[in-house]
Amino acid sequence: MIFRVCLTMFLLLGVANAQEAARRLEYRLLATNKTSTMQKEMNQAADSGFRYSGVMGGETSFGGSEAVVIMHRDPANESRERFQYKLLATNKTSTMQKELQEAGDAGFEYKGQTVFSSTFGGKEVVVILEKDRESAATHWEYKLLATSRTSTMQKELSEAGAQGFAFVGVTVAETALGGKEVVSILRRSRAR
Repeated sequence: MIFRVCLTMFLLLGVANAQEAARRLEYRLLATNKTSTMQKEMNQAADSGFRYSGVMGGETSFGGSEAVVIMHRDPANESRERFQYKLLATNKTSTMQKELQEAGDAGFEYKGQTVFSSTFGGKEVVVILEKDRESAATHWEYKLLATSRTSTMQKELSEAGAQGFAFVGVTVAETALGGKEVVSILRRSRAR
C-alpha cells in the first residue's frame, strides 16, 4: 500500500514537473542604437522561434541611447520562421503614416511603439509590426494622430473612434521642428 501511494505521488510529481517545464519560456534581449539593425536582429530571432514581447527606448548603462526589445520563445510550441517583423522609425509623422499604411496593406499588425535617440536619426518614433506567415493575413487601416495639444488629441481620438478605429498605442515625441507631440496610433481591419 505504501509502495502504491509513493508510486502514485512520484508519477503525479513527474506529470507536474513536465507541465511546468512545458510552461517555461526562453527570452532574448536585443539592444541597439540603429533601427535598421534592430529589424534585422528581430527577424533573425523570429527565424529561431522567438516572438515579440515588448519594446522601450532610452539610456542604458553601457550602450547609451538604445532601443531595447524583449522577445520570447515557448519551447513547448516550436514554430520557427512563423513571424516576420517590420520596424518603422521616423521623426516625421507624415512619413510614419505612409509607412504604417503600406505595412498594414501587407498584413502587418501593430505590436508596440517607443521613442529613442538613434545614432543617425535623432529622436525618432519607433513602431514595431508583426506578420503571422501561417494565418490568413488581416489587412489593417492605420491612422496616426499627432498634435502638441492634448485637447486636440482628445477631439481627434473621439472622431477616429466614431469611424471605427481602435486605439493601439501612444508616445510623446520630439518632432523634426523641435516641438513635442503626442503621437497616437489607431487601426481598424479592412476587408481585402
